[in-house]
Amino acid sequence: MATPIKEWSKLEVIAVVRFLFSKGTKPSEIHKQIAETYGEGAMSRSRVYQWCTWFGKGRTSLGDEPKSGRPKTSTNEENTTGVDELIRCDRRMKIREIALKLEIPKSTVHEIVHDTLGYWKFKVQRSAAKVMATVFWDAKGVIPLDILPQGQCINAARYCSTLDRLKEAIRRKRPGLLRRGVVLQHDNATPHSANLTQQWLQR
Repeated sequence: MATPIKEWSKLEVIAVVRFLFSKGTKPSEIHKQIAETYGEGAMSRSRVYQWCTWFGKGRTSLGDEPKSGRPKTSTNEENTTGVDELIRCDRRMKIREIALKLEIPKSTVHEIVHDTLGYWKFKVQRSAAKVMATVFWDAKGVIPLDILPQGQCINAARYCSTLDRLKEAIRRKRPGLLRRGVVLQHDNATPHSANLTQQWLQR
């Protein structure tokens, strides 16, 4: 595998997205190639899809464009990540509540929820209290089981703490495996793709 490019600009990455999209490459494949070439933190999967949507509608500019009535950075990566984490913590949270917490317009939250993140069934019915568990396993079975306290949500910091416990569990239950190397299969959930998590994995 080629070594990721360490020095790059945002415009360079966006230009690559536009080039690949113009060649008919699917957004999922574009994100894969971006991650392999520039590193996992270069552009999130949701952002790649957003740029592909814009280019598909005829956008030619590679820079941020201000939108009427709100700051041009209102749908930036930070706000998108914030909205995503709040929804993952409480899927009953309403758009106006998210807007108040993040201090951004409701229209911006609506755009992030539906257009950027692709969440359409946003309102769900209240159900019995749920317990979230993080489980890791290999061919020999389950290694640790991490139970998340009720009312808390998974974020990058919490997930890194889980990885610390996983490392200790592997050392105890799978002697020698850490020296041979461990491969974790992740999806593109925010706690997995966050810079803090990527830094933990690279250390």
